[in-house]
Amino acid sequence: MPIRVVAFDADDTLWINETYFREAEEKFASLLEDFLPQHAIMKELYRTEIGNLSLYGYGIKGFMLSMIETALRISGEKMPISLVEKIIQIGQEMLSKPVDLLPGVEEVLKSLQGHYRIVLATKGDLVDQERKLQKSGLEGYFHHIEIMSEKRASDYQKLIGHLDIQPNELVMIGNSLKSDILPVLELGGYGIHVPFHTTWIHEQVEHEVKHDRFFTAEHLGEAAGLIQSLA
Repeated sequence: MPIRVVAFDADDTLWINETYFREAEEKFASLLEDFLPQHAIMKELYRTEIGNLSLYGYGIKGFMLSMIETALRISGEKMPISLVEKIIQIGQEMLSKPVDLLPGVEEVLKSLQGHYRIVLATKGDLVDQERKLQKSGLEGYFHHIEIMSEKRASDYQKLIGHLDIQPNELVMIGNSLKSDILPVLELGGYGIHVPFHTTWIHEQVEHEVKHDRFFTAEHLGEAAGLIQSLA
């Protein structure tokens, strides 16, 4: 069957995201360097984030809470209230960041529009992702927008059912092998991996992916060309 739906991840596929988290981590670590070395602080923060995923999900608000929890633990609950205020400020600055599109995004969407149903399939905090989408100016390109709390095969199966297509009529484009590519391949769809220069540890995949429906592109323009070859 020909490809009918092209789905895009949002963060670090359409616009910059992870860079802001890395900057925030560095600011956070510098606030607590009297208690631990910065690399140890970042390790503790990551441990807290992973432990809180089932409670807070993905997004800046959960990240803020994890920073506060980590700071309390590292400081032995002796940090001044001014430190909490600075941590909240870091989170608020992240929420106020501009939405910087990656090169060629709008051109690629325009080239696909009218030929395929274009879908946004991303995960994270609903309010924050809606804010970024609105700021991006890209909302009008999408036939359907799906903001998920997780990106498992079962979540993609629900999306496929909602779109009333077969798995092999879907190609998913994203920067995360773990969240964007492997679950779709498992269901029988196509995956195009467009790496971003920074990937969160939780999203990294150590093994090499070999699959006849898996492709890698250096940028979105190359991904669009691959889609044409699948037609």
